[in-house]
Amino acid sequence: MDDSYKTIGAVSEGYYSEKRSRFISYAVPVQSVEEAKSAIDRYRKQYFDARHVCWAYMLGCERTAYRVNDDGEPSSTAGKPILGQINSNELTDILIVVVRYFGGIELGTSGLTAAYRAAAAAAIAAATIEERTVDETVAIAFEYPHLNSVMRIVKDMQPQVIAQQFDMNCEMTLRIRKSLVEQLKNGLSKVESIRFH
Repeated sequence: MDDSYKTIGAVSEGYYSEKRSRFISYAVPVQSVEEAKSAIDRYRKQYFDARHVCWAYMLGCERTAYRVNDDGEPSSTAGKPILGQINSNELTDILIVVVRYFGGIELGTSGLTAAYRAAAAAAIAAATIEERTVDETVAIAFEYPHLNSVMRIVKDMQPQVIAQQFDMNCEMTLRIRKSLVEQLKNGLSKVESIRFH
């Protein structure tokens, strides 16, 4: 089970020109369809005078949620080559927007495909690519006398402690890399009085 994925840390910008047509590209980190849509709307407003604002996005660590848009360019000449760059770099949680200012000379379908691919590649090349882990949350409750046993396991496995409350009945919410969830649960289940939520 692969529990890591690659994405970008911040917005980056690229540029490409071909036969006087200018292609301005942006790679934007996004985590939802809503985030992607609002970023696309922002670029459409910013470049209201551009001929085309084409885009593609990929979401989720499984990399199964994606959309492409040619925005009036011939079918599959813009969105698909942009998505192709996302795929060849194995990225997710990313939106790439390519703004085209038409230069007066037709590029043809193969020329357009190559230009959108190059513009998307330029934005990715300018980005800081980060590897992140797929994390899961484990919530537990236990009696106070067993706090030391729980904390020993937490210290060994080093999950992120999201929330904790220590009374007679203690509760903790932990986040840990997906591949380590079972190991953490097995360790914790040996502690007397432990309950998983």
